[in-house]
Order: sequence, then C-alpha cells, then structure tokens
Amino acid sequence: MKPHIICHMVTSLDGRLHPSGWTRSPDGDRATWSEVYERIHAALEPDAWMVGRTTLAEMARAEPHPPADFGAVARSQHLPVRGAQGYAIAIDPSGKLHFSGPTLGGDAVVVLLGNGIADSHLAELAADGISYLVADGPEMDLAAMLETLGRELGIRRLLLEGGAKTNGALLAAGLVDEFSLVLTPTLDGRPAIAAIVDAGPEGLAGKVELSLISCENAGNGCFHLRYAVGRG
Repeated sequence: MKPHIICHMVTSLDGRLHPSGWTRSPDGDRATWSEVYERIHAALEPDAWMVGRTTLAEMARAEPHPPADFGAVARSQHLPVRGAQGYAIAIDPSGKLHFSGPTLGGDAVVVLLGNGIADSHLAELAADGISYLVADGPEMDLAAMLETLGRELGIRRLLLEGGAKTNGALLAAGLVDEFSLVLTPTLDGRPAIAAIVDAGPEGLAGKVELSLISCENAGNGCFHLRYAVGRG
C-alpha cells in the first residue's frame, strides 16, 4: 500500500519558497518560523520525509567516491535498513547525490533512482549503507516505488517537503493525500522566485482540488492550514 502522503511546506504570504527575500516581522524571524515548521512536522508523526535532488543537495555534500573494486550490484532494489525510526527519501533520477554516511538527521537514507544509473554509483551507495530503488523503465514510476516503500519498509505516513517541481509532479500524478501549509507573516514580491509548487506549463487546474481540514494559529504570526487533496 502506498504511504499516506502529506505535502508539508512553509511559505511567505505570496507563496514564495526561499526565505532569503522575505520581509521582516515583529512576530518572529526565520529561525522561529523554522521552529514552527519543524514542530508541526513532528506533530504530523511521519515515518519518512521525502524531497527532490536539488533540495537534498543542500544537505548531502559529499564528493563521488565509488569503490575502487566491486562485484555485481543489485539493479532493482537494495534495502538493507528495515525498521528504522525514520527514513529520509531522495528522488535522484540521474544519480547526482553523494553521501558521507547512511543517515541524515538520524534518519536512514533511501534514494529513488532512474533506470540508467551506473553500477559504480549503486556500489557507492551500497558501500555507504544506503538503501535504493531503481526504476524499471525509462520513466520513474513513483507510484510503484512508493508502493514498494510501504510494503518493504513499513512506511505508512510520509511528508513530501519539496522542492517546487517535486511537489508539483506528485500532486499532478495524484499521489498526494493532504497539503499542510505554514503561512508566515512575510511577503517576498520578487519576480521569478520559486513558489512552493511548480507543475510546469500545464499547471494543476483540473487535476487537483483542495478541501479545508483545519486552520490553526501556530504562533509567531504563523497559521497552519491543512487541506485534503482530491482529484480535480
């Protein structure tokens, strides 16, 4: 069974993703809004969180280090870590991410990869103790991969936390069940700055509909909105 997926994001009032250009507020600052976001993250009680390659690249900064000598590697899946307290899942179609260890923030890393990944990269991940799934065909079937994560690793509740294109792709594919949004008392106003969702030129009209679950004052000038996500 596919995990229950909640897209969990924090944004300025005009929907911008990057806090570097947000206005100031007497109600809080970037650090306090991050604390609000992380508190709600924990309250949602996920088994795992998932991000795209660009977002995770800000946390995984190791250089390539494939083993000098390696034998046959598992081309479909390699899932050595079962029953972890939490999982950090990266969508990395081209195999550009490199890690310095098997965990991020204490959570076991799982990488979702495209079909054309070199054996040397898979060997590197395996040597680092990192789990991975490789797409069966030329396109990544994220629905099937998520089913595998649920079945093999027992992931029942997953937070999708960006970036914008990753959020847009999963929303367009009908894989998101809820939207959780922390609104900060800020504005950005810069043109061409990424929003929290980017579904490309086609957008999401006719594909997604939202129904309000709750609206709560989250403190420090923030509101927490939760929506059920249905097909449009």
